[in-house]
Amino acid sequence: MMVPLSFPEITARLKSLKLPAFDLILGIGTGGIVPASLVAFHLDCEMKVLTLNYRDETNTPRHENPVLIQFPDLGDWKDKRILLVDDVSVSGKTLTEARRLLDGFHVQTLTLKGHADFVLFPEIKDCVKWPWK
Repeated sequence: MMVPLSFPEITARLKSLKLPAFDLILGIGTGGIVPASLVAFHLDCEMKVLTLNYRDETNTPRHENPVLIQFPDLGDWKDKRILLVDDVSVSGKTLTEARRLLDGFHVQTLTLKGHADFVLFPEIKDCVKWPWK
């Protein structure tokens, strides 16, 4: 079963979530780019993309562990608060690898569904039909 979600539903849930202040939104490419853009706009924050590849287009793991494709220049962000955003976290492998790559940074995580520090739709267990796909 696919649960359809609309942009108004996602933005309403985002507005209702009490998020702390962040200095940088870091979206996990490619699935986290649109959600990270929405969060960055909502929080009026700068955004960058960290690209990891783990699953293919059918959501099947294509590697044993996520593979780093692109790491953004984080320059002097070491003392800043970073919110790592992805669309979904099922196994947690992608967020775990991203956190490992960001060791030493102050990082919290947000997903639209699944497992993270902040989850917009924790009640949804089925697959989601995202409005951008």
